[in-house]
Amino acid sequence: MANVTFKGKPVTLLGNEVKVGDKAPNFTVLANDLSEVTLENTKGQVRIITSVPSLDTGVCDAEIRRFNEEASGLDNVKVLTVSVDLPFAQKRWCAAAGIENVQTLSDHRDLSFGEAYGVAMKELRLLARAVFVVDSSDTVTYVEYVNEVTEHPNYEAALEAAKNAK
Repeated sequence: MANVTFKGKPVTLLGNEVKVGDKAPNFTVLANDLSEVTLENTKGQVRIITSVPSLDTGVCDAEIRRFNEEASGLDNVKVLTVSVDLPFAQKRWCAAAGIENVQTLSDHRDLSFGEAYGVAMKELRLLARAVFVVDSSDTVTYVEYVNEVTEHPNYEAALEAAKNAK
């Protein structure tokens, strides 16, 4: 498993670490309208899937705003952000932040995504910061488990991987 810390303290990640070349694991999360969303719902296009601890933190806020801005220039790329925030809170946050190019999804119900992608932090019941790029045939082409959850991911590498994925 990836070695990840939260504010300098090691955390235990539940689930299996995802690696480049793996078939992307399926998951079931909730959209802002409480409908279920799975990996299958976005089949046939490239996806940047990010996991964050909470939309209501500074780094997460900045990360989603950055991916929202970048997504407008990406063709056939869907950007999904998963957290354990409640769908109602995600909807409110997106409206206030003007987020239109990133779909926020909630894993609060059963940590389906967190465990499938190895980002559920056992000690906090939050998701670690990570970025996955999944191509249109559901193969993982890029993975970054951010070593320190309170730091930013490598935006440029993730965006480049998405542009190169088919």
